[in-house]
Amino acid sequence: MKKLLIALVLVMGAIVVNAQTTPVKVADLQKSITDNIAKDYVGFTIKDATKVVEKNVVTYNVVITKGTTQETLCYDSTGKFLKKMGAKAGVTKEAPKSTTKPTTKK
Repeated sequence: MKKLLIALVLVMGAIVVNAQTTPVKVADLQKSITDNIAKDYVGFTIKDATKVVEKNVVTYNVVITKGTTQETLCYDSTGKFLKKMGAKAGVTKEAPKSTTKPTTKK
């Protein structure tokens, strides 16, 4: 069991060393990133952004929201759009279903 725990700690340490994330202020994002979001994601607002450095490659992950929808977009170091990483939508609860049968009057 100890060997498994040690191996897990070493693997997690290697992952942390390989990818470093740093929060970025929305105001500090490159103009090309904010322009792309304004053009292609009308009505969305930037919630937060992070700078990711992995194997000497810099990317920016930008979380945008509109209502209950949240998406994460990935940009390269020059501000070029790379990919959409995911979309999440808020869950709305349905009204509880009635367990009683409707009665009819005769």
